[in-house]
Amino acid sequence: MKRIVTVLLFLLAGSLSAVSQPGSTKSTQSEVITGAERMQVYLPMLKGKTVAVFANQTSMVKNTHLVDTLIASGIKVVKIFGPEHGFRGDADAGEHVKDAKDKKTGLPVISLYGNHKKPTPEDVKDVDVLIFDIQDVGVRFYTYISSLQYYLEAALENHKPLLILDRPNPNGFYVDGPVLDMNFKSFIGMQPIPVVYGMTIGEYALMLTGENLLSKEANAINAYNVTTNPTPDTPFHIQVIKCKNYDHNTKYILPVMPSPNLKEMQSIYLYPSTCFFEGTVLSEGRGTDKPFQYFGHPTLPKNLFSFTPNPNAGAKNSKCFGQVCYGWNLSGTNEEVLKKVDGKIQLKYLLEAYRLFPGKDTFFLKNNFINKLAGNDQLMQQIKAGKTEAEIKASWQPGLNAFKATRKKYLLYEDF
Repeated sequence: MKRIVTVLLFLLAGSLSAVSQPGSTKSTQSEVITGAERMQVYLPMLKGKTVAVFANQTSMVKNTHLVDTLIASGIKVVKIFGPEHGFRGDADAGEHVKDAKDKKTGLPVISLYGNHKKPTPEDVKDVDVLIFDIQDVGVRFYTYISSLQYYLEAALENHKPLLILDRPNPNGFYVDGPVLDMNFKSFIGMQPIPVVYGMTIGEYALMLTGENLLSKEANAINAYNVTTNPTPDTPFHIQVIKCKNYDHNTKYILPVMPSPNLKEMQSIYLYPSTCFFEGTVLSEGRGTDKPFQYFGHPTLPKNLFSFTPNPNAGAKNSKCFGQVCYGWNLSGTNEEVLKKVDGKIQLKYLLEAYRLFPGKDTFFLKNNFINKLAGNDQLMQQIKAGKTEAEIKASWQPGLNAFKATRKKYLLYEDF
């Protein structure tokens, strides 16, 4: 008998009918209401409780940060957990972020990045309810879903209820890419999912619990009865507060950029395709104002687009700083970039860069980081063997088909 998921879905009357239908153009920024904004739903569950919030600069309720909003509403927030890039979102990718005290609230901020990725029993012993509210971008190697998994495991292992305040997925309108081979599991890929998985953080959390993809201890605890119509007094373990007026055709424009090098929607749309350049010696545009829209290298043909990356606030250390790079410029309006993406991962840029690169044996980084990004060692081998984009993508299909069937079981919103 399939183990029952420990999840409560608070579906307000009429919330399903308010979701845009597939193909609908009703997907403007003003119409989408995030989980965090639905305070009338979850505030009653927090009254009289001590609360810890996993958040960053994207955790906004309109124009006010969630932590400030909760405190102003009389909720006793006792600590903050922060992900990669820090609570205020200003740290470089991979930069060590230390525990600190938030200057505005005076609350302790515990960094869940580096060697301390999961809250310990000591971290949560004085907490009644955990909250997770971070804007994701829907790409497997973007580490916020890995942080979500560890936070979810900590909640179950320590018997702490968890509220997930759902937010739209700006890349939630398609599914594509190689499914991760668990032999290549890392913090930038912890589960057998494709690069673009087409789920919100709430949906993804349901899949983690429903498919028993968590730690052994968390999976063992994840066997309680289900309530789909809870009240504020109903005990819960994991509860997703849905967005309203969102579906998987919605092209949601993020009001706050999620990290220093995803500073425009165009970068977010291109990120699933051009982040593969992080596994090569090419610049992926860090140190420019168009990261993941520019990419190139000093040794590529000089008749290509040129740019010079330099250290900046979001990229203190990166490749090719101070060197003129030759390559590609994929920037444009949101609509123009969406047409270039065309609802799929575009490998043609990576394949063309490899074709033109003079030193084939030095194209990929020696640490084989490309394998962590791809979630396998096949992509690098296929590129070296001269496989076409169609041939490479054909090899993804069995894994993609299996994942799509699993994904369907956990969707909270109308699909594309």
